[in-house]
Amino acid sequence: MIDLTRKEEGLEHNIQKAKENGIIIPTIAQMKDPDKIPEKVKEQLKSVGLWDVNPLNLFRISWKNEQKESGGLYGKSNYIVLPSELTGVKAKIICMIGKWFPTGCHKVGASFGCLAPRLITGQFDATKDRAVWPSTGNFCRGGAFNSKLLGCKSVAILPQGMSQERFDWLSKIAGEVIATPGCESNVKEIFDKTWELRNTCDDVMIFNQFEEMGNYMWHYNVTGSAIADAFEDMKQEGDRFAGAVFTSGSAGTMAAGDYLKDRYPAAKLGVGEALQCSTLLDNGFGDHRIEGIGDKHVPWIHNVKNTDLVIDIDDEDSQRLIRFFNEPLGREYLKKEMGVDPALVDSLDYFGISGIANMLCAIKMAKYYELTEHDVIATVMTDSAVMYGSRIQELREETGEYTPVMAAVDYHTHIRSIKTDHMQELTYLDRKRIHNLKYYTWVEQQGRTVGELNDLWYNVENTWNAAAREAADIDKLIEEFNERTGVLAAL
Repeated sequence: MIDLTRKEEGLEHNIQKAKENGIIIPTIAQMKDPDKIPEKVKEQLKSVGLWDVNPLNLFRISWKNEQKESGGLYGKSNYIVLPSELTGVKAKIICMIGKWFPTGCHKVGASFGCLAPRLITGQFDATKDRAVWPSTGNFCRGGAFNSKLLGCKSVAILPQGMSQERFDWLSKIAGEVIATPGCESNVKEIFDKTWELRNTCDDVMIFNQFEEMGNYMWHYNVTGSAIADAFEDMKQEGDRFAGAVFTSGSAGTMAAGDYLKDRYPAAKLGVGEALQCSTLLDNGFGDHRIEGIGDKHVPWIHNVKNTDLVIDIDDEDSQRLIRFFNEPLGREYLKKEMGVDPALVDSLDYFGISGIANMLCAIKMAKYYELTEHDVIATVMTDSAVMYGSRIQELREETGEYTPVMAAVDYHTHIRSIKTDHMQELTYLDRKRIHNLKYYTWVEQQGRTVGELNDLWYNVENTWNAAAREAADIDKLIEEFNERTGVLAAL
């Protein structure tokens, strides 16, 4: 469960700081349904850019933002549907668009889910404490951005091998940026740095996305409902929601799968990972290049007991496709040779590297379950190609000028030839095996207890179900916080 114990001194400090900085905190209900946002807030947003460091952008932490760089309001869930002409499978694949969040990534929502409960209870004191955001890339960006909007000091931690775009942007937003050794899969080194800060600094609070139930709570309620809304919007007569799949990362987005299985009980839930670091599939390890899905452990907040399928993706596929999707000749091939709708092709820059991995997981899931044209699978495009320009340039330097032949090879090798290898449908004992891996990271290294670990498996009602339900309690505290600041009333 999420600790909602109040600390009055910190709460009073946070209320005063919110008054001084004109901060209004949105509720989870408003993020799910922006129609609930006060009209006077919407009026103010008409003059605010999507990435502006303006507290009003807290109200743009939603999957339903208008697709505008500045002044946008709200509409339906942002998604595209991938057709068989592109994917080679009969099933339709919904891809939720992360680009239209502030920071261009949905992790800004997950970080809000972690910080807001601590802020509105006073456990985190914005006048004294620094918010530490350990991440493999996007979570620390979202955390630093939310910290800035909420008037908090921040420390961003991420591997030194992440894309240069991330570091360039963080240098302007975060109070401090720490680069740890390694690449995407070096999560242990990030955890080690957080313990160093804990042991040497008395003014830090660690927001570890891999274990924070606020991450789970936000995705269950906001991402899960947004995907369901997208399905209900696009479905045709006879369509059924067949399942969802998400690469592991912090496993926060997997909570959306729990929501979807609650709403559509026949649905399957898959989890993806890099083949080069096949932790869930075969207790493996290694390095990989799918930025956004750090590995070599099982996140505390992954509800493994509710997961049906493990899917491994070769990182070479995602690397080649990020270039293919963003080269004019690649897009021309899809339009002219494969007959893909030009409007859809022109939106392929919505895919970042992890989004491409998610798409490939969905394709493998559709093939494995032999899904039909009436089946719909959902996944997310966490961020977009905006964050990977340097990676695309590196690939150009590595393989030279792009040609029509390269486009054909990339498409048929890395999409159409995707097979159902390196997958496992999970039995009860398979799920328990994966769950038990949490012991080595979270009990032996990170200070959790065996009792807490067992609760995640045996006590679903007081762990996963409780965390999902706590959005309502958090919203009540947010409304009380806003009432005490008086900022909304004075707007």
